Parts: sequence; C-alpha cells; structure tokens
Amino acid sequence: MGGPSPPHLTPISKSPAPHASLASLLKMPRLYPLAIGAVLCSLCYLIGVWHHGGAGVTVVSNTAVPCLQFLGNLSSSSSSSSNLDFSSHHSASDDGSIALSSGAAVETYPPCDIKYSEYTPCEDPIRSLKFPRKRLIYRERHCPVKAEKLKCRIPAPYGYKTPFRWPTSRDLVWFANVPHKDLTVEKAVQNWVRFEGDRLRFPGGGTMFPNGADSYIDDIGKLINLKDGSIRTAIDTGCGVASWGAYLLSRNILTMSFAPRDTHEAQVQFALERGVPALIGVIASKRLTYPSRAFDMAHCSRCLIPWGEYGGVYLIEVDRILRPGGYWILSGPPIRWRKYWKGWDRTREDLNAEQLQIENVTKSLCWKKLAEKDDIAIWQKPLNHLQCNKRKRVMKTLPPICSANQDPDKAWYTNLEQCITPLPEVAAGKEVAGGELEKWPKRLTAVPPRITKGTIDGVTSDTFNEDMKLWARRVSYYKTVNNQLRKTGRYRNILDMNSFLGGFAANLAKDPLWVMNVVPVESKINTLGVIYERGLIGTYHSWCEAMSTYPRSYDLIHADSVFTLYKDRCEMDDVMLELDRILRPEGSLIIRDDVDVLVKVKKIADGLNWDSQIIDHEDGPLKREKLLFAVKTYWTASLR
Repeated sequence: MGGPSPPHLTPISKSPAPHASLASLLKMPRLYPLAIGAVLCSLCYLIGVWHHGGAGVTVVSNTAVPCLQFLGNLSSSSSSSSNLDFSSHHSASDDGSIALSSGAAVETYPPCDIKYSEYTPCEDPIRSLKFPRKRLIYRERHCPVKAEKLKCRIPAPYGYKTPFRWPTSRDLVWFANVPHKDLTVEKAVQNWVRFEGDRLRFPGGGTMFPNGADSYIDDIGKLINLKDGSIRTAIDTGCGVASWGAYLLSRNILTMSFAPRDTHEAQVQFALERGVPALIGVIASKRLTYPSRAFDMAHCSRCLIPWGEYGGVYLIEVDRILRPGGYWILSGPPIRWRKYWKGWDRTREDLNAEQLQIENVTKSLCWKKLAEKDDIAIWQKPLNHLQCNKRKRVMKTLPPICSANQDPDKAWYTNLEQCITPLPEVAAGKEVAGGELEKWPKRLTAVPPRITKGTIDGVTSDTFNEDMKLWARRVSYYKTVNNQLRKTGRYRNILDMNSFLGGFAANLAKDPLWVMNVVPVESKINTLGVIYERGLIGTYHSWCEAMSTYPRSYDLIHADSVFTLYKDRCEMDDVMLELDRILRPEGSLIIRDDVDVLVKVKKIADGLNWDSQIIDHEDGPLKREKLLFAVKTYWTASLR
C-alpha cells in the first residue's frame, strides 16, 4: 500500500547522564557563552514545541531535558536502536524478575504467587460464596473493590509453552498450560478430553454428541441450512470445552461460547487454549453482555439451564439476542425423554412437565417449532412481530412487550425482565424487522441495516465506508511494523479493546484468526449491534473492571484510544495489569493514543517488563497520535 514508509523501530531509552562540558565555554569572552546559551535554549524550546505540538519522533522521553544537555542525549538515543522481536521462543527466565538499567525511575510490579495462576478477578470462586446461590447469582460477575485489586503480575504455570497453531490447536493443548485432569475422568465416556503424556487431546465429543461434534452438526444441517451463509453468528450457552463452536468454524460460522466458572474446572480456559472464542459467563439474573438481534443461531446441549422456570425469563433473554428468523437448538433433557429418562435419573412425569413448560414459553414468544428429530429440537423466531402483536391482544397470558423507553441493547449489569423485547416495526408480514442481512461473506463489507436505517447516532453509510478504508490502511501499516502479523498462525486469539464499527477485525477476517470486539460501556455511541450485523462477534465491557476471561487468553491485544477514554475514570496501571493478565507470554500489543498518554503507558510497560517502543502514526510524524508496539516477555512461575 502507498504512503509513508515505516519508521525505524527504536526502543525508548532512558536519558543518559549529561556529558556536554561547560569548561570551554567559561574561557570564551563574555558574549560568546551568552550567545551560544541563547541558541541552545532556543533549539531546545523549538524541539519541545515540535514534539508536543504534533511532530513525531521515534524516541520519546517523559522527563525534562536541560537545554545544554539535549544535544548530548540526541546522538546516544539513535545509537541504541534495535528492533522488537515479535516471534515466540518458549523460554526465558523462570522467576519473572525485572532487570532495570541503573537510575531508572520506574515502578515495578512483582510476580504474584503461583496460586493466582488462573485468577479471574470478577469470577473468583472464593468471593462468589458471599452471594446468593439462588438462580446461580453467585456465578455472576462480582468484582474486587479497589483495596482488593492485585498489584502484581499473574504468573504462567511452570513449563508453559506457546499453544499449538490452528487448526492443530483445535485438537491438542499442552497439559502444562492448563494442568487439569478432572474432565478427562469425569467426561471420559463422552469424549470431551483425553490426557496423552504432555498434552491433552480433544476428540470433539460432548455430552449429547459422544460420536463427535462434526457428526452432530451434520445432523443439525439436515434440519436447517448451515451452508448458504445465512447463518454466520451463533451462541453456545453452557458450552463445555466449546467443541460445537470449534467445529462450526470450518463451516464459516463464528460462535460465541460461554460457560460459568464452576465444578467443570477450566472449561472456558480449555476453549481459549484451543483457539476458540469463549468467555466466562452465566445466564442468571442479568442480561447477557450482547446487543439485541445479535445471533443467527443459539444452542444448548444439555446445558442444564432451567428454560421453563422463572416465567421463562431465560428464553425471553435468548429471544432478545436472537435475530428475526434466528434459530434456537436444544438437545438433552427434556428432548427425547421417553428414551433417556432412566439414564438421566429423572421421572417421566418430571421430564414431560419440563418439556411442556418449554413448549409453552416458546409459543408465548411466537416462535415456531421447526423440528424434533432424534435428540435435537429446533425452534425459529418470527421475522417480525406483526402476528405476535395480534395474538397478544387475544391471549392475555403472553408476556408483555417491554416498554418503548427500555433500551434493548443495554446489557451491562442490566436485570432480566419478564417482557418481550419489541422488534422494529415493519409494514408487511414477510419483511425482516430491523432490515435483512446479506449472506456471509458479503455481510462483512455491506453497510449494516442499523446504519442504513439511521439508528446509530452520527454514523452514516459514508462514515462506514470511510472507516473501512481507514482500517485497511492502518492494518497494512501494522503489518509493516510487526511482520508476524503477515505470517499465518502466529496470532490466533485477538482482542480489540475499543472496536467502534469493527474495522480492525474486518481487515483481518481472511486470516486464520478471530477477534473479540469490545465496545466499552463508556463509549458515547453503542455500536456493538453494527459489529454483529457484519458477521463479527464481541461483547460489552468496562475496562475499569477485569474481563470475564482466564489469564493468558489472547495472543494479541489492540487498543485504540482506550487510555484517553478512561482518563479520570480508573487507574491506568490497573488497566495495564489486566492486559498483562489476559495476554499470553510473548503475546503482542498495539496501543494507539495521544503521545503524552503513550509516554505514561510506556513507563508502566517498562514496570511490567514488556519490550515496547513508541513509533510514529501511519500518516507521519506530524500527528499527535502515536503507536506503542509491545511484546510481553516470557516468564513462568518457578518449579517448586
């Protein structure tokens, strides 16, 4: 791509001691030192203005430079230049200690105790016991208060290795990375996972598909069309080790898998190590952290969610996040209970009552039951609510339609309610509420209906198209700086902390990777629905809190103006420590922000023992916005 050539990458080095001598100046006639001093100070001032007013330099210092010291420092910084190493090597010092150059005024962050190796701050099993067990509320997010936040770096377990590359990672995980054998015993008959020497093998089995997810998905494909691109985004509730989502990827279906941190220890961590999108989550008393009309397909395979209870509120939530015309797939209890009731250790009457509950709730949502064949039942959400609204006037027992002033896309600590999320109004019976989506892959680049219909404030079709061009240029530039981005397989799990319209992820869509797009809840515009309409996935989140994921979840983290967004909202070092927690050893970061902000970020990065460099904007040195490229160094807990 045309444009400025990439800068030479130069580490941000500490300013050396001044070595310009004044002795010779003192011997000159009185006017000479005055004149020279004036010239040097003027140069320092002009360079300072150039630096802080938009001119970019490869080397950035966050300390004041005396005017006679500057010329000495300038030459020394260029002589120490070296390139960041973005590749993985699997080895480094074991203890995570940080070596600092003499005189470095950097706050350091020590390694945490090994007991925190799998620490999930907002789903901490000990803290959760303080909360009600009813409806699994204790499994929801309960984050530490400020005084409880750790100020140390989470260690990787001893022997940690870079995960296998996709698609090998779908089937193999290093045991040292997730040292848990419980599921290999508990789920042995169901083929979830097997222990084989120094690794774990995932045959693709599940509780309701012991013969493999591929065969199970083929059975679903006989009932609904999984091949024509109309189904692109899916959600798997109670996902286990996410084999359903893993095997859908070969069919170009991108699945958001979630499960609680419960007795099935590390199931979401297994999914992420396999290179499959997943989050820790539970459907309990709060909305799921996704917008309305997000998914083409929702799935539950013996997920043990009581769908018919509490007034059907859990199915009402599935209805909110399903697209018009979307599918809900259920296998396991109570489906086909006449065959399995003895093995499920439940009575016929109990299972029959449960199925009747589910049937009644789905009817109240105006869903149509498409099929019940063998172990699988499928329902479909209507394209619009024209007929449903007519039925509601007749059938008083239906859940009410939610109030018009209730935001259907608000989903951050938002309580579940027993009311149906209204679909956008339509004029005709076959019209798709909210607008019909293109089939994948056209969906990725087509202007999303939320934009064409003017429901996103300040975002037009022109905005969308310009954003596409902008991120094509930016991603191309990233690849010239970090050559590993051009190599297939180096990065698999990617996090975009402030996604806007999903342009960063869209420009990586052809690579064998996936991006978790985050729309911060503090953003002025809620664009996550647009991201889903493009066939991408993501979640709402506040970066003042820990993410619902395990340590070492991501290979690469991208942050666009995140630290400016959270200025005066939360502590910068808490955000940086969270990035260190969820980034894998030898993982990479790309942080773009105002140069003054990046200088502060760089200082914390040094304290975290990251290798990092600040470089110029893709449009050249006159932009105040700069980029920090960083690599988390490899270290693990010591062998005990």
